[in-house]
Amino acid sequence: MREKRPNLPTSILASIRARKNRGAGASEPHDRSKGMLIASYNVHKCVGIDGRFDPARTSHVIREIGADVIALQEADTRFGERRGLLDLAWMERETGLQPVPVSGVAKAHGWHGNVILFREGLVRDVHQVKLPGLEPRGALITELELEGGSTFRIIAAHLGLLNRSRHQQTRMILDILSSRDEQPTVLMGDLNEWRLGDRSSLNTLATVFGLPAAVPSFPSRLPVLALDRIMVNRPGLIDTVEAHDTPLARLASDHLPIKALLKHRMLPAAQQSAAG
Repeated sequence: MREKRPNLPTSILASIRARKNRGAGASEPHDRSKGMLIASYNVHKCVGIDGRFDPARTSHVIREIGADVIALQEADTRFGERRGLLDLAWMERETGLQPVPVSGVAKAHGWHGNVILFREGLVRDVHQVKLPGLEPRGALITELELEGGSTFRIIAAHLGLLNRSRHQQTRMILDILSSRDEQPTVLMGDLNEWRLGDRSSLNTLATVFGLPAAVPSFPSRLPVLALDRIMVNRPGLIDTVEAHDTPLARLASDHLPIKALLKHRMLPAAQQSAAG
């Protein structure tokens, strides 16, 4: 039996009804004793829905979120030298977030527009992936070791607009994972896939990550499509995924950020190498 797809008009009506309950300001700081706040945000090259290029506004939304780890998409220009668009030095001073380092780029913040910013921990590994498809897409894979030795893997990705490309890209991500050590893994980013059913690229990812929570994040003014996702390969590792819905976030990009609490106490300690 074919799975019933979401009814778009129904989603629009639900979003309109929810507008009166939308947040009026920045959320309260989270309790870090309960876990790490992780987030994903397509910053739309720092161009807001008003058509204005405003990196400072984008940076303030990131500060507003208050995440411990955040994956950004479209943080660089798309072609040529892929120049970074944010003031990362300012952001580190204001938020304590620093970028996961990538190699082979001169002026870009990240890899094919993907940036991972983190508050604390040790970067144990970074893997830059050029994803297949007609558009220039990529993924950034890193492993973080936290204080106390717990570790987890982060995959920050921005998938293509074409369904065929998304299927190729999700299969490639899973192929890479299968060739690496198994460990708790968070996949987050703009997956450009709100559909369910037989043709959805989410079905490929579901074999490892399960079906992710569908949180409408696009368009930011009246979100009806769950294009952005946070998903993990361990049941119970994250709490409820929700949109960061504030007046500034609605204006700064055509996507709302999404966020979830990662229960770091469930993460395993890093494997210590034997002394030689």
